[in-house]
Amino acid sequence: MAVHELPHTRGCLVCGRENPHGLHLHLHVDEESGVVRCGFTPLGTHIGFEGVVHGGILATVLDEAMVWAATWSGKRFCVCGELSVRYRALAKIGEPVTVEAKIVSARPRLIQTDGVILDSDGNVLATATAKYVPLPAEKNREFVATLVDEPGTETTTRAMRGGAE
Repeated sequence: MAVHELPHTRGCLVCGRENPHGLHLHLHVDEESGVVRCGFTPLGTHIGFEGVVHGGILATVLDEAMVWAATWSGKRFCVCGELSVRYRALAKIGEPVTVEAKIVSARPRLIQTDGVILDSDGNVLATATAKYVPLPAEKNREFVATLVDEPGTETTTRAMRGGAE
């Protein structure tokens, strides 16, 4: 089972390394299963209620993992058409979580995904479902051109660039 780090763009709110307000997350894909995972430790700046992570931050991280699962499946960037999140338990500031996403079904114009956020004990904090639409070829090439060349993401960046040709 080969797990590879996914590429990123400079300014992305979730994975962009140059966004001063971003989360700077590193997402990884299991080459065999297509499951996307990342770890995330919410900071005090991600607060909703005192000590509790804002639900919008959790939805954002789920969306990022699920869009990458959809994008990786066809090597074509996708955009979210619909996202539904169910919050099961409170995510607490400073406590690490794991985000996982996978493809449920894939058709040429619509990819459906599931996502989950787990605490360090494996308890479910949130679940999500979403529908993603692959971008047209020209727009995909534009997005692929913005990927940052970086050690550790060569394999996935090359695969995404190959899919844009």
